[in-house]
Amino acid sequence: MFNFVKKAAGKVVAAGAALMASAGSAMAALSTEISTGLTAIQTDALALVDLVWPVVVAVTGAFIVFKLFKRSVSKV
Repeated sequence: MFNFVKKAAGKVVAAGAALMASAGSAMAALSTEISTGLTAIQTDALALVDLVWPVVVAVTGAFIVFKLFKRSVSKV
């Protein structure tokens, strides 16, 4: 999943650089499209974060429980 984010970020940066290189009048004509695209990217990124947080919490909790278990077993 992280590779997908890295690839998407690279494409966004490349598209942004291409847009910056274009003429000023073309930039004015694309402003609504850029705004819509960035809004879509932001929405997708927030949805991705919402999907990842439960996994991060579960893995972190599992590591904590595992370390506590190891600590209690080693004292026996």
